[in-house]
Amino acid sequence: MSKNLRERAEVTAQEVQEILGIAEDDRPKEVADAIEHAIIRALIEERYRCADMVHDHMEEDAQKAKYVSEKIRAVKSVLMTNLNSMR
Repeated sequence: MSKNLRERAEVTAQEVQEILGIAEDDRPKEVADAIEHAIIRALIEERYRCADMVHDHMEEDAQKAKYVSEKIRAVKSVLMTNLNSMR
């Protein structure tokens, strides 16, 4: 069964609250928001890293490298939209 990012953040928030001994009703939305925010930021950083690796390792076909790098970087706009909607 596939889970979206928010569902994963909520499950992780429950696990964190359990580990820390915090009541589940003690700011669950804020905890899930913080986790979701951290996941999105990590994904953005990884997208940049992947785009840079493609660009750096496809020197023999610069046009293809540029195309693939741009496609990877394009994901940033979707992730940033999700991140901004959380604010």
